[in-house]
Amino acid sequence: MRRNPEGPKFARETDLCAAFIAAIDERRWTCYGETAGWDILAVRKDDGAQVGIEAKLRLNPEVVAQALPHKRYSDEGPDYRAVLVPAGGAPNNLHPICAALGVTVLTYVGEQNGTRSRGRLFHPRLPDEGVDPEYDWHQWAPLRRCRLPDYVPDVAAGSSAPIALTQWKIQAIKLAVVLEERPLTRADFKAAKVSIYRWIDPSGGWLKSVERGVYAKGDRFPDFAAQHPRNYAEIKADKTQWMWASPKQGALL
Repeated sequence: MRRNPEGPKFARETDLCAAFIAAIDERRWTCYGETAGWDILAVRKDDGAQVGIEAKLRLNPEVVAQALPHKRYSDEGPDYRAVLVPAGGAPNNLHPICAALGVTVLTYVGEQNGTRSRGRLFHPRLPDEGVDPEYDWHQWAPLRRCRLPDYVPDVAAGSSAPIALTQWKIQAIKLAVVLEERPLTRADFKAAKVSIYRWIDPSGGWLKSVERGVYAKGDRFPDFAAQHPRNYAEIKADKTQWMWASPKQGALL
């Protein structure tokens, strides 16, 4: 059967990332979109090993540089680093350069004439899958792996201007959930470990004072539910697990 060397066409990096994520075995991997500076941070479920992936419709030196550490000596990072491109999007002369730098070129080939290419949609296999994964993957051995948010982001991976789900954003959503039931106090911000000053800044704060030390939602309050609809619902559903005591009910948990 003749193989289409160009593979599927993608209009945007977000489409390429979505296709790649859909092709990953979700029983073995969890994909965090727009996390820790990566388009995709794939995390192996059995041991937490991480693959940091930058996506581009055509491989170029800029995206390779994005996959490398921003500092010469970096304590934190993923176990493996990669760039993701569609079939036909990687000039052959860049492959040995990427290999020398320890960056794997992941190629999404898609389905060829209605059938999967050699049983999978991308190559090489992820580090836990081949007989000799080190042949295609360089182990960076970071002192610390990338910090992960408590929830898998519902952000589209590969977005040009993503609204990332950081740990700060998760705590802010918790405050927004509390605000659905009652006004906030400084004690709430202390419990959430979030600085109150951005929220009550007179020149552009998100809250308005209803009495001394008590705040309600203001006109500029962000629509966190619209930014992260799935994550907002998940955090709200977990309310009994993280909710601190109301200041009126006694000491903070």
